[in-house]
Amino acid sequence: MQLLQRETNPTLINQLIESGVDPIMARLWTSRGVISPEELILETKFLIPPTELKGCLEAAKYLLQSIQAHKNLLIVADYDCDGATACAVGLLGLRQLGLPFNISVDFLVPNRFTMGYGLTPEVVDMAAKRNPKPDILITVDNGIASLAGVAHARAIGMEVIVTDHHLPADETPDTPYIVNPNQRGCQFPSKALAGVGVMFYVLLTLRKLMREQGIFSSDSQPKIEDLLDFVALGTVADVASLDRNNRILVTAGLKRMRAQRMHPGIAALFTIADRKPEIASTFDLGFGLGPRLNAAGRLADMTLGIRCLISSSNTEALSLAAELDRMNRDRRHIEAEMKETALDSMAEIEVDNQNALTLFDASWHQGVIGILASRLKEKYHRPVIIFAPAEETMPDGTAILKGSGRSINGFHLRDALDIISKKFPNMILKFGGHAAAAGLSISHAMLEPFSLAFETVAQEILDEDTLNRKLLHDGELPSEMIAPALAQALSDQVWGQGFPEPIFTGKFKVLKQTILKNKHLKVELQALDDGNLNDKTGTIFAGIWFHHHEFITPESSLAYRLQVDNYLSYPRVQLLIEAQSTEI
Repeated sequence: MQLLQRETNPTLINQLIESGVDPIMARLWTSRGVISPEELILETKFLIPPTELKGCLEAAKYLLQSIQAHKNLLIVADYDCDGATACAVGLLGLRQLGLPFNISVDFLVPNRFTMGYGLTPEVVDMAAKRNPKPDILITVDNGIASLAGVAHARAIGMEVIVTDHHLPADETPDTPYIVNPNQRGCQFPSKALAGVGVMFYVLLTLRKLMREQGIFSSDSQPKIEDLLDFVALGTVADVASLDRNNRILVTAGLKRMRAQRMHPGIAALFTIADRKPEIASTFDLGFGLGPRLNAAGRLADMTLGIRCLISSSNTEALSLAAELDRMNRDRRHIEAEMKETALDSMAEIEVDNQNALTLFDASWHQGVIGILASRLKEKYHRPVIIFAPAEETMPDGTAILKGSGRSINGFHLRDALDIISKKFPNMILKFGGHAAAAGLSISHAMLEPFSLAFETVAQEILDEDTLNRKLLHDGELPSEMIAPALAQALSDQVWGQGFPEPIFTGKFKVLKQTILKNKHLKVELQALDDGNLNDKTGTIFAGIWFHHHEFITPESSLAYRLQVDNYLSYPRVQLLIEAQSTEI
């Protein structure tokens, strides 16, 4: 692993300091792309206007006409956390806005194992059998690749509004209502808007139109902002890049959680995950709530997760959250078994000689392959695609494999699949996704040719430098600054994809170290600010290195994150170690 210090701009740092920003925070902000004090104001009034989101106004106008005409609406959701929260936002928001007209708004989630991804013709047929039959289908977090499904829906008399954020193919669905910041011709500055954010923007625009028509006043209008706890969860769980617009959305959602003004379903997920909403962070959303919600879509049906989110009863929400927690424990068990099998397979592969990894096992669960791909990507720092058997087959009976991939910086996964599909038109049955993650289907017979093609593309794109794992850090932190006050100040901020949590460096003497549960290293460290390894006066800190079960050298240069540890209700700082290096 190569450790590199983030670049900073002294001029920008001084400008922020002169505006009243703490010097350490000024250093952190500028190294993450902040260039003015105004960018640090994360209030919802500074969101990018919905007018800049292509198709948003047209979709909202059509929704308003449909609501006034008492049309029946059906939301077709995706089966991950972004899709579930987008569905909850759309369902609750449209019900509130449509209340004066007594409209019907319901939802449908395709079964990922039997019906595949997105609005397929089969999903359309299922929707058409609903009572009442929907007049309009609204996709959330999917639909931009659903050409056949949209065409089928319109052919049998249902209009389709596509709200999505995934990258479009060369051809897009034949509907006049597409809202997607990544569609061609859209000038929306935040291309990282998650699916739940897109749906939220549509509701904001619809509410504005309803105010303009006198249906609501500023005082009587539904409080769409109350849905921001869902927007925050979906944005973080989908690992959307936290540009300023997304940080505004996530900050607003976290504020609601910390103030105990969240929906019962969100509160229940906090309870079942044993997390404290009053100190909610993006870490809680990404690693506590998100996985439990995702478990329903991975192992069964995301309908359960959506029911939890939209529940108005604390008791019901807690019961549903408990079931999600049980599913998540099952998911972890399945994942552990799959990872063991995968590592056995990896023992036969010379990873250093490969730029990409493709693995398949007939026993693997297709709902968990994405997580396994992520784990192996982190372990080997290679683009990874994991395949598992699909439930459906080709018309001639040939088995189909479902694949899920995760990628590293410098290798755009969806573009790589697009290259393969154009070079070998019959190799990939369907695919979609974005730079860091993608999904696809192939016939079993194409597994070996696809593996070869994927490796060939990776060799053409990736060089040795890109394949070398890098850890960016924020430089040294004086020992007197390693304190609960700074750790708390950092924990109050919004960190995540594209706006990473700070990692500092320093030299320490290891006074004591213990291995916990045969997998975590717990240490007692003495700071050595002046580099004198014989110094006996340095401040002493507790530290832990998760998933590292080997002792470190007595005098160590460490990269670490800061955490507040409320030991016996007394706040103290703890160092979460990320790496040890002689290069720091």
